[in-house]
Amino acid sequence: QVQLVESGGGLVQPGGSLRLSCAAAGVTLNSYTIAWFRQAPGKEREGVSCVNKNDGGTRYAESVKGRFTISRDNAKNTVYLQMDSLRPEDTAIYYCATDSVLSSCTTILAGGYDSRGQGTQVTVSS
Repeated sequence: QVQLVESGGGLVQPGGSLRLSCAAAGVTLNSYTIAWFRQAPGKEREGVSCVNKNDGGTRYAESVKGRFTISRDNAKNTVYLQMDSLRPEDTAIYYCATDSVLSSCTTILAGGYDSRGQGTQVTVSS
């Protein structure tokens, strides 16, 4: 398993931006497909975005497409989720996840991961 740590959450007004970071120690993150999920109280977990380790391909949930951007900084061994034009319905705990074997974004976004971080709270409110 991979130990992942998220940071960058906080309180932001509607229309604002945040950048979440997903870091790991002891492993090279560009060797893994990394996905971001969110979980809001009373709602099901939602796969938000994913970046594939093999071709760098990205995937986004329809609810965030055009507003969120996933990227890697290999020099910093970090995966980012840039979140713009935030809405109150984006409020949730966000966490990154990966699998030590699987590489498919489709599979990981469906919940097929064996490692995840503790999460970071994002609150969008005026």
